[in-house]
Amino acid sequence: MDCPTCAGKVDRALERVPGVIEAQLRPTTGGVDVTYDPQVIDLDGIINAIERAGYPVAWAGKGAPQRVMRPPVWRTRRAGLTGLGGLLALLGAVLQLFVIDLNVELWAALWWSLTTAQLAYLLATIIAGLPILRDGFYSLRQVNLDIDLLMSIAIIGAVGASLPFEAAMLAVLYSIAELLERYAMDNARASLHELMELSPETAMLLGPAGEETVSVESLGVGDHVGVRPGERIPVDGTVIDGTSAVDQAPITGESVPVDVESGDEVFAGTINETGYLEVVVDRVAADSTIARIVELVEDAETSQTSHEQFVDRFAAVYTPVVVVMAVITAISPPLLIGAAWETWFLRGLTLLVIACPCAFVISTPVSVVSGITSAARNGVLIKGGRHLEAIAEVDTVAIDKTGTLTTGELSVDEIRPLGTDTETLLHRASALEARSEHPIASAVLTYAAEQGIDPPVLEEFEAFGGRGVAGEIEGETYYAGSPAFFEELGADLGGLDVHTDGGRCINGQACATDTHINLAADIIPTYEDAGKSVILIGRPSRIDGVIAITDTVKPNAALAIETLQRRGISRIVLLTGDNRGAAEHVANKVGIDEVHASLLPEEKVEMIHDLEARYGRVAMVGDGINDAPALAAATVGIAMGTGGTDTAIEAADIALIGDDLMHLPYLTRLSHKADGIIRQNIFSSLAVKAILAIGAPFGIVTVVHAVLIGDMGMSLGVTGNAMRLSRLRPSAK
Repeated sequence: MDCPTCAGKVDRALERVPGVIEAQLRPTTGGVDVTYDPQVIDLDGIINAIERAGYPVAWAGKGAPQRVMRPPVWRTRRAGLTGLGGLLALLGAVLQLFVIDLNVELWAALWWSLTTAQLAYLLATIIAGLPILRDGFYSLRQVNLDIDLLMSIAIIGAVGASLPFEAAMLAVLYSIAELLERYAMDNARASLHELMELSPETAMLLGPAGEETVSVESLGVGDHVGVRPGERIPVDGTVIDGTSAVDQAPITGESVPVDVESGDEVFAGTINETGYLEVVVDRVAADSTIARIVELVEDAETSQTSHEQFVDRFAAVYTPVVVVMAVITAISPPLLIGAAWETWFLRGLTLLVIACPCAFVISTPVSVVSGITSAARNGVLIKGGRHLEAIAEVDTVAIDKTGTLTTGELSVDEIRPLGTDTETLLHRASALEARSEHPIASAVLTYAAEQGIDPPVLEEFEAFGGRGVAGEIEGETYYAGSPAFFEELGADLGGLDVHTDGGRCINGQACATDTHINLAADIIPTYEDAGKSVILIGRPSRIDGVIAITDTVKPNAALAIETLQRRGISRIVLLTGDNRGAAEHVANKVGIDEVHASLLPEEKVEMIHDLEARYGRVAMVGDGINDAPALAAATVGIAMGTGGTDTAIEAADIALIGDDLMHLPYLTRLSHKADGIIRQNIFSSLAVKAILAIGAPFGIVTVVHAVLIGDMGMSLGVTGNAMRLSRLRPSAK
């Protein structure tokens, strides 16, 4: 099953089967997913229905498909029949043109005469044409006016009109065209097969009895596996012993190996380069990152782009119109003006071949699959052709700060106790943040642990949606959150003076003592202007202290933003829940002019809608979990750094498995390149068909031209053009 036309037969065959609920066809990867009612039909019944449509089933069952590799196209039965048919056709031509003495008449009756050359042509037609006629029969049974039925009619018509040479040329050349198309499609599928082959099939299981080689599918969560230098890591897991450099390029697209040690996460399919590693299995083989990538790439072709929808609509009109033109061309001149039947029959036959829209129909899906699989090999997971298409139409990008433009590895930069001591402040802060899932909470807890602080028991915990948290400590309710959160609680930060009584700041300098400080005027702006996030600890009536959190801008963030702007993204907007000072500090460093800060998750969604209303299509780039509502609201949601994160991959339309911001300009370049190639394929297919259709009634274009140029040539042309996408790689600039 190599094109949407082929898939149509399977689709129609399954539609007629009672008990089939849904069928999702994947012509470019050669598969179909069937949902059915086992009370009405069993799997054998579904297989029979598909095989009655003319397509043998290579594998059937539940779950992810097994690795089914069909043999090289030139070693198939179809290739053998085509080769034999071609030799017989060549023999007929030699007898007819060069060895005329041996081209004797064998039989003559009615309007038929059969010479040696014609017999060779007829045998060539039968042998090379058998697969075509078989497929045409299946199409006729389904009342499907596709290329197989049209070619079958053309071959039978040529034989019936005593045109054995033309019939042989149709059968042999079309069979060669089909083989070349399959060869081209196999090449297009090769990149997906390479993804599937990344994960090893066996692993070295470490158990009480020592080392044992087992299949990867047999491993369970918690098993220990050993990975020697130079081997591919067989599972998603965590290193528990050993250090090494791991080449993660197959998963994340990162070109530089990553140093790993005990406690670090590793992915199936990556390459252990230097040291021996012992890894504990975190996910079974079917749930590994590479398995999910392959599954989502296969799923991507089920969603049609607007280009594919146009092609389908056009082909549905184009084919019957040209068929009618072919019939009119074949019969009108002989009936109306007494022209030669043979001449106009051949011209009508040529138009009938031109009516086959195969190259035109495959022009878009093969480009989409090539682009999506190329992206997956470079650490960019695109979950549908329409998302690849949409990126090319986006000129506004909204981007999150923490974890996207910055490393997301937050750390406590300074602690400012107010009216209490540092240890007490850390006790309360760590107790409140212990139940929070916010990245800032992790930074506070890490620092408290480093200082030997054991958080007290917290009761009555409550989280306030990205603004702060509250809990009861020793009978009193305390809060931790942003200055805006404390203002919501009624704290007057501008009019509330606090008296410090010692304590020491994190930088080793003594904090001010016996001094009245205005939080809103003196402390908060100072930290925010330096790009730090401010967390207050205490109660609305009494602030116990301030914790300043800092983050680091990613090294290539400024280059990525500059490259995006250079490649056509005219507007980049920073959306963050952080304070304006910290947001503008990062924006200035990376070159973003428009900043919207202190946004709650729902306010980010409102900003996305506002940007779309003002500028049109908008892409949102975020960390994939905290920004999930905004990712879902945008035209295209792009999740950053999602290796091994189920929630992130599910939340976004596009997921960057690695953490490299330079994958964003690569994505826009790929999308624009794919859009250009799709347009080239569609235009060239239409233009060639139009030229051939115009030339056919005048005898300028023959059956041979129609097959060689309109079918074989264009199928190879559009496929080869699409494969250029596989050579596109992320660049450093």
